[in-house]
Amino acid sequence: MWSHRRSVPRRRRPSLKRTVTGLAAVLAAGLVAVPLWSAPAPAVTTDQPYPVPANGVYTVHGHGFGHGHGMSQYGAYGAAVAGLDYGQIMDFYYPGTSWGTARGRLRVLVSSDTTRDVVVSPAAGLAVRDLGSGTTYPLPPIPGATRWRLNVSGTRAVVGYFTGAWHRYRPDGLSTLAGDGQLQADVPLTLWTPSGSRVYRGSLRAASPSAGSTDRDTVNVVSVEDYVRGVVPAEMPASWSAEAVRAQAVAARTYAVWSRDLNPSRYYQICDTSACQVYRGTTAEDPRGDAAVAATAHRILTYQGAPAFTQFSSSNGGWSTAGSRPYLVAQADPYDGRTRSSVHSWTTTLSAARIEAAYPGIGALQQLRVTQRDGNGQWGGRVATIVLDGRRKDVTLSGDGFRSVFGLRSSWFAF
Repeated sequence: MWSHRRSVPRRRRPSLKRTVTGLAAVLAAGLVAVPLWSAPAPAVTTDQPYPVPANGVYTVHGHGFGHGHGMSQYGAYGAAVAGLDYGQIMDFYYPGTSWGTARGRLRVLVSSDTTRDVVVSPAAGLAVRDLGSGTTYPLPPIPGATRWRLNVSGTRAVVGYFTGAWHRYRPDGLSTLAGDGQLQADVPLTLWTPSGSRVYRGSLRAASPSAGSTDRDTVNVVSVEDYVRGVVPAEMPASWSAEAVRAQAVAARTYAVWSRDLNPSRYYQICDTSACQVYRGTTAEDPRGDAAVAATAHRILTYQGAPAFTQFSSSNGGWSTAGSRPYLVAQADPYDGRTRSSVHSWTTTLSAARIEAAYPGIGALQQLRVTQRDGNGQWGGRVATIVLDGRRKDVTLSGDGFRSVFGLRSSWFAF
């Protein structure tokens, strides 16, 4: 579909492993979980053996989609249908938090740009800013030029334009920039990546991952409010009840500011995937999402004066789970399941042969044995510990580990 090809070979993106980690989960109905930094729930000892069925295939019943910490997105929808406004929704899902405001800008890693250059289409007012000298250089219209880029020569940033081939451009006669560079314009910029194009507000920076690096990563420097405009419809259908979408806007904004405060000096402060929260620039924007952002402008949740860690997931199945903060509580949720959802309760199958293939050391599987749950809801709640009882040996997994290996929607399941 995309005719433009980048001149620099593909490379691996930087690792997102840090103090905030988690499993990335793509949710139903366009929802994306934010499965970050989960604290283990208090475990209740149980003994629930599930022998291998005669046909060798387990029927798995479960509730929810995602980790269940903080706000359930389907629950927020159900609460809005029940008449709660966004403030009441946030107070229910994050009890003990306070309201505050936040402004400023955010540095977002653009993970789809897997090359070391930043390539954009010509745009009104296009300029390059040298972050080393602080000087901004206008980039003039050049006949036949269809792309501009920031690249790297050795360890220094260079500017180029494309007219069937790439040419070096020397603003004011400079051969290289004094520091990292960023492209900016009077209008949103079209960024070209190996997978196509996407449009971003703010500026696009070719950022050095470390001092003296020969590599560069693409970072979108954008206002918090414009960032949230590109997050909300990517995380929740903008067609849902307005109060639910407003709650999503507050949760997304608060999470972004929390992540910014966690990473004040790093060259990027948040990523754009479900390892953080999904951000798609102007591509995701929707008038209904924009209205939700405007209606909640600058509002965030705080705890003890700092931005709260507003985790959320698609569905908690009727019980939220305890997380790593006092306001991430385990509680019955009367709103999750109030609206029609394929993830509040679900059923799938899992064969003994698949389990044996994933863990060949156990030999023939004899039974699955759940030994700990969190104690909340049907079957005793989410699985904390499960044992694969094999003829040769046993293997013990966490419920989240079992869920991840076998692609279950949550750790709240039974056989």
